[in-house]
Amino acid sequence: MTKEDRKNAYLYCKFRDEQFALYDEYAKRHGMLMKTLLVVNALFYAKDGMTQAEICRRTFQSKQTVNLIIKNLLSDCYVTVTEMPENKRSKIIQMTETGRAYCEKVVRHITWAEDTAMSMLTPEEQKQLIDLSRIFTENLTLLVNQEAED
Repeated sequence: MTKEDRKNAYLYCKFRDEQFALYDEYAKRHGMLMKTLLVVNALFYAKDGMTQAEICRRTFQSKQTVNLIIKNLLSDCYVTVTEMPENKRSKIIQMTETGRAYCEKVVRHITWAEDTAMSMLTPEEQKQLIDLSRIFTENLTLLVNQEAED
């Protein structure tokens, strides 16, 4: 590993952290936590709702975190929780009209910002960003899950 490798890793992670801070600040400005923003964003676009497991997979959050967020959204009447007839243990979480009204402006704006920021890149740059981000994430996952440094 070279000094340049370490510098580039630092810069990449700095930009990633800057993006996380941007999402966090945006969510707070609109009266919610970033993790709640991720959940309402997923639910907003899932017209037929989704299970808690699907929300966990989509937002990369733990079952406990998603469960707490769903409980809070439920108590505010922003979502409904319905048992699935074929599997009583699995429940569909769906936004209510009140919930959609609560988060529509916030969710649509962040989606617009993401889509517009991406559209400011050329198609080649978009593909390169996605491909390299995927490869970096795969490599990082492998290395983080190793028990010891080699």
